[in-house]
Amino acid sequence: MTMRPIVRFGDPVLVTPTTPVTKFDQHTEALVRDLLETVDAPGRAGLAATQIGVGLRVFSYNVEGRTGYVINPEIAELSEEVQSGEEGCLSVPGLWYPTRRAERAVVTGVDLRNEPVTLEGTGLMARCLQHETDHLDGVVYVERLDPEVRKRALRDIRRSDWFMPAEPPGQTDVRLPSAFGGAS
Repeated sequence: MTMRPIVRFGDPVLVTPTTPVTKFDQHTEALVRDLLETVDAPGRAGLAATQIGVGLRVFSYNVEGRTGYVINPEIAELSEEVQSGEEGCLSVPGLWYPTRRAERAVVTGVDLRNEPVTLEGTGLMARCLQHETDHLDGVVYVERLDPEVRKRALRDIRRSDWFMPAEPPGQTDVRLPSAFGGAS
């Protein structure tokens, strides 16, 4: 069994939109297997490939006795009826916030044979489908929070014992020569 480590909030892979899967080979099969085995742990409902550091458009789910995966998922339909409830994320461990989602969601994609699949759910399954598809679009659920809750969530994340912010691009501890405006 391959239980992959989970990437945490602050890692650039979580905010980078994924690449669609175009090769359905042993590497794709291994990724799906890893996603299914990693989501199988208690307390886990869904897992996007980005959460294990892979920038491909695949997620797995394990909700209320239903387990599976979708390759190249797209939201096909969302109900106008809304659900509100506490939502969490493996990449934002231990923190839960009220998040509004559509009550019903339909996702379309393909399986390992590149055959069409449609996955539909209400309640927790609908929340999972939307949450995981968001991950593949480079959106962490914290972005979906109401503004005041989002501010609190970001403050809580910064204060958490697991948060390690990524170094901003181009930010290094290199000193420029004085000819370029830096200290010599």
